[in-house]
Amino acid sequence: MEIITVTKDNIEQEHICCAISNNKDYQVSAKKSWLVERFRDGLVFKKGNVRGKCFIEYIPAEKAWSPIKADGYMFINCFWVSGQFKGHGNSNLLLDECIKDSKEKGKQGLVVLSSKKKMPFLSDPKYLRYKGFELADTAEPFYELLYLPFEKSSAKPCFMDRVKSPKIEEQGFVLYYTYQCPFTAKYVPLVEAVANKKSIPFKSVRFETTEQAQNAPAPFTSYSLFFNGEFVTNEILSEKKFEKIIAEKGL
Repeated sequence: MEIITVTKDNIEQEHICCAISNNKDYQVSAKKSWLVERFRDGLVFKKGNVRGKCFIEYIPAEKAWSPIKADGYMFINCFWVSGQFKGHGNSNLLLDECIKDSKEKGKQGLVVLSSKKKMPFLSDPKYLRYKGFELADTAEPFYELLYLPFEKSSAKPCFMDRVKSPKIEEQGFVLYYTYQCPFTAKYVPLVEAVANKKSIPFKSVRFETTEQAQNAPAPFTSYSLFFNGEFVTNEILSEKKFEKIIAEKGL
């Protein structure tokens, strides 16, 4: 498989969005706009020369949209190989490209947000540990910050203290999200509509800058839902799944 590096010059011609096949879909447009703005911060998006889920996206940790301390590292935003492209060495190919590029740029290593066990929208901990990633830090309820140091002397990354136990002051449902994941452009308005229809207190907050995301109240900035101050989920919810949560909360 050939690996393509997506840039501002070829992004309009490349398929970059997960399971979304239509390049003109508004979810794709939101994601591409987000990427173009991040390229100036050193973001790299590498993909197989295919239409499908076969890509890795990473950025210098100082510019990562994540509340972590990992100076000198490269942060993996998203790493997804699935469907027909799984089981053919493509994950190794993409990760090797990331490692090579990061070493050439003088980075101390790689860092990535994962979980104790495989969770939706988070990188697979089993694969990462198999590839040599180690545990750097943890945050409730299931988050793990994994890292791959290039030298034994490399400093260990960590979460910001405030996200070790994610909580907020506001009551009702509060959803924090970004367009780093294209699915939020579609599904956030859908759950907002459900809440409005049921007259349930609901507030959505979209992070639009690096600083805002780095000051997020939870480790996963692409999507974090809270209810009455408590963290609920990082899973990007459909209407049906959100209605189930509403029922569980007795609303």
